[in-house]
Amino acid sequence: MGSSMRIITGQARGVRLRTPEGLDTRPTSEMTKEAVFSMVHFELEGAVFLDLFAGSGQMGLEALSRGAKKAYFVDQGRQAQECIRENLLKAKLRERSTVVSMDALSFLRGCRENFDIAFLDPPYETGLMQQVLPEVALRMSENGIILCETQRNEELPEQVGDFVMGKPHRYGKAKITVYRRKGGDED
Repeated sequence: MGSSMRIITGQARGVRLRTPEGLDTRPTSEMTKEAVFSMVHFELEGAVFLDLFAGSGQMGLEALSRGAKKAYFVDQGRQAQECIRENLLKAKLRERSTVVSMDALSFLRGCRENFDIAFLDPPYETGLMQQVLPEVALRMSENGIILCETQRNEELPEQVGDFVMGKPHRYGKAKITVYRRKGGDED
């Protein structure tokens, strides 16, 4: 299954991606990925995208392929970083990307960048989502959108900083929760 992952749309369409071996990365399914990108379809052009717990980097790669200006890939796994770099080269998207080998919290606490769209997909059942969400909220641009992938039944807070949860979407075993700033577009 891992070998069939590819970029769905945009300038790098059809490029096949390598995924890290092993059980600690759980690639987002094609169906979920398609759903996530249809949610932020209009906000992607020129956006700064954060792929936190990036794994193979497929979400950030997809964002770049669809017109994001820059993507940050954060993963502390050596194998994940090699994978991301290889995939970026294959997709010819290296120059618009920054690959960061740090744990997510350290990166967020030391980070100066603001993100327009953040995708958070930490390992399930670690409590990491609850730890990083408030930190991510502090790093978002005015119209920032935070997308969280969790297990279907995982409970997330209704509000994080200025961000309010929209209606969660379920796809198979995964759930995508979208946060936008209060007073922004309710979607």
